[in-house]
Order: sequence, then C-alpha cells, then structure tokens
Amino acid sequence: MDNHYTIDTPENIEFRYDIAGIGSRFLAALVDTILLGLLQISVLFLMFFLISRTNVGNDDGLTSIILAVGFLLLFFFQWGYFLLFEMIWNGQSPGKRMVRLRVVREGGRPITFGASAVRNLIRIVDFLPAFYGLGVVVMFIDRRVRRLGDLAGGTLVVKERHALSLESLTSRAVPLPPPALQLPNATTRGLSPMSICSPMQIMIWFRNFCADGQS
Repeated sequence: MDNHYTIDTPENIEFRYDIAGIGSRFLAALVDTILLGLLQISVLFLMFFLISRTNVGNDDGLTSIILAVGFLLLFFFQWGYFLLFEMIWNGQSPGKRMVRLRVVREGGRPITFGASAVRNLIRIVDFLPAFYGLGVVVMFIDRRVRRLGDLAGGTLVVKERHALSLESLTSRAVPLPPPALQLPNATTRGLSPMSICSPMQIMIWFRNFCADGQS
C-alpha cells in the first residue's frame, strides 16, 4: 500500500500528498455519523410531534404528507449532509475537518459538485451490510485506500498539512545575538576580552577621549 500520492506537473514540479489511512477515515466517519444521527433523530421527533399536536392521527391524508416530508428530509440529510459540507468547506465534512482530512480529485484538483455527488450516492453501497463494511474491504484492497464512492467519483482522501506562511516562518526564527562592540584597532590590540570591559580600561579610554578633545 502506497501512503503517498505524487503528482508531477508539466513544469517538473512534484507535489506529494499523504493518503489518509483507514483509522483516520474511520474516526472522521464516526464523528459525521454521530452528527448526522442527531439531525435525523431531530427530524423524527419533529414528525411525531406534529402528528400528535395537530390531532391528525385519524386523517390519513395529512399524516401521509407529514411522513413523506419527514422521510424526504431524512434522505436529504443522509445524502446532502456530506455534499453540502464538501462544497462549502472544499472537500471537508465536520468529521474530516476535525481529523484534518480533505477529499480531492485525481491529480490533486479540488473536488467538484459532480464528483462529490457521485461519491456520496455510492456511500449507501459502501455502508452495506453495516457501518461501511463493504467500503472498508475495498479500502483494504485499493492501494490508495479508496472506497467504492471514491473509485466511482475519481476522488481520494488525503491528510491536510499545516499552511506555510511568512508569519509562521518569522515567528520561528531564532533572534540573532547583538553585534559585538567594535573598538579601534590601536586601542584593543593586545587586550583580552575580559580586560576590554574592565574599569581601568574604561578610565583610560575616557582620559584619551578628553585629551583628544582638548588638542
């Protein structure tokens, strides 16, 4: 299994991406599944709340409408959750953002609406028989750790690196020591570093300075 994805540009510039492993992808999927489950539970609670509060239990027509709208919302959250966030956050869902992963297309290009739509439609197949069982098997086989949705959409998941900026470089720069005191060669010739800063030598410099000023 190759842990790196290398791209060579026509200008002979090489870009290397670190491919996300199964462990990091599992953690991101776990976070997204929890958030998605909370949204779906909220929709179910709202459905039954509306049915009970409006006393439409005996009205089959209105009950069917509420149920149909509710299940459409459930499908929208199941499929549109990842699609929406990947479009807004450029290939990241809340789980991927937390684990610092990103979905890109083959060649390192940003993900498009079509690629995201395909990979998230196939997610239902990857989820079979339970919690991405088929998808995990495919990721073990594929050398770039891609599930069926990635293979169909021409995408892969990579690790996001820290952005390099001028501020980060300057903040880590080691301050240079202050320049040493420059003294005339005639005065400092033959003196040790300790004797240069001695009180006696300072008095000699001050006397010579006053003598030069009076002449």
